Amino acid sequence: MYEYYTEGTCSTKINFDIKDGKLSGVIYENGCNGNLKAIGALVEGMDAAEAVKRLKGLRCGNKGTSCADQLAKAVEKHL
Repeated sequence: MYEYYTEGTCSTKINFDIKDGKLSGVIYENGCNGNLKAIGALVEGMDAAEAVKRLKGLRCGNKGTSCADQLAKAVEKHL
């Protein structure tokens, strides 16, 4: 299980695992509960590199990042 402390988002931490190149158990701490549960559900079992490709660079409002982008950065760090 990996832990990643986010920067620039309402969520403060992401826990996740990568098994056989696939994402699992994505759980955010704090932030928009429903939306973050949805991100976790959508990427469950997804190829980790594909998730990075799809989520990297997404922004939330006028912020330079988003919770999805932070997940991409976290996964990329551990690939």
